[in-house]
This record gives sequence, structure tokens and C-alpha cells, in this order.
Amino acid sequence: MNSTTKPEAYGELPEPRTLKIQRLLPGPIERIWAYLTDSELRRKWLAAGDMGTEAGVPFELVWRNDELTDPPGKSPAGFGGEHRMQSLITEFDPPRKLSITWNSTGDVTFELEPKGKGVLLTIVHRCFPDRATLLKHMAGWHMHLDVLVARASGEEPTPFWDGWSGLMKEYDARLPA
Repeated sequence: MNSTTKPEAYGELPEPRTLKIQRLLPGPIERIWAYLTDSELRRKWLAAGDMGTEAGVPFELVWRNDELTDPPGKSPAGFGGEHRMQSLITEFDPPRKLSITWNSTGDVTFELEPKGKGVLLTIVHRCFPDRATLLKHMAGWHMHLDVLVARASGEEPTPFWDGWSGLMKEYDARLPA
């Protein structure tokens, strides 16, 4: 784990197939909204892809996790250099709420709330088909958010894949079989 990870930074399961994870980021809220909606900023912590500004607009997310950190760490077997996913904006309420479809596995909602000089980002990802997919996404969201915290704070994040691999083990131990 890295310096941006705190025990409260772990995702939780408010419902059996739903992940909720939060981070407090440096504001203002419009800046963090840009990290969610602007392809160039989003690619620095999650995935690139131009998106529209209203519900009903399709777009594509393009992950290149090896480019998120330098060095990227050791990529796990079975993960290629690029992953693409078609998505659709289902709610667009700047700068507070963005909801999108997530392939065929449900949907993701990003909510922003001012907290003093910071911004609380809450991500809710719904409808995981199985435990293995849930574990990968829990570790993935956790690590992607650690990268976002570092980038938004002007710091260099720790190697993405090393963090992800460690978090996979931690979430596996934390999540009931």
C-alpha cells in the first residue's frame, strides 16, 4: 500500500453486489469534476475517452494502466496493455453527479460533495456477477483512486500494478467467501 491509503479508504459492500468507495480530494469541486469528465485528466488516473455532456450519450473508455505510473509495476498475467469498454452516460449533473453504464456488469455513479477546502468523491459500482469480478474491481477502484489522490495532490503515485496486486490479496482476505 502507499501513503495515500488509509484504513477508511477501503471499499465497502452496502449491498451484496454493490461496491462503495470514497476519497477526500483537494478542491475545488470543479477541478475534481474535470478529473471525471475530461479525457486527458481522467487518463492520468483511470481511463481516456471523450465523453459528452448529457444523459444518453455513448462513449468509450480506454485503459492503459501501464501508463498510469512510472514505473508501472509488474502487470499480472492476463492483463494486456490496453482495454476498451463501451459506455453510456445515464446522468450528467455538473459538478455533482455523473452516472455511466459499465459494460454488461451494471453501472457506476460518481458523486462529488464539497467538504471544507476538499471534495468528497463517492463511487458506487453496482451489479457484480461474481466474487472474482468484485475482487478485481475493488482492488482496481482502490488503486485508481490512490493514483487520483496523488495526481490531484501534486504527488507521484506508487507503481499501479504492485499496489493493485497487494490490494487484491487484502480484499480477498477481507471479503467473506
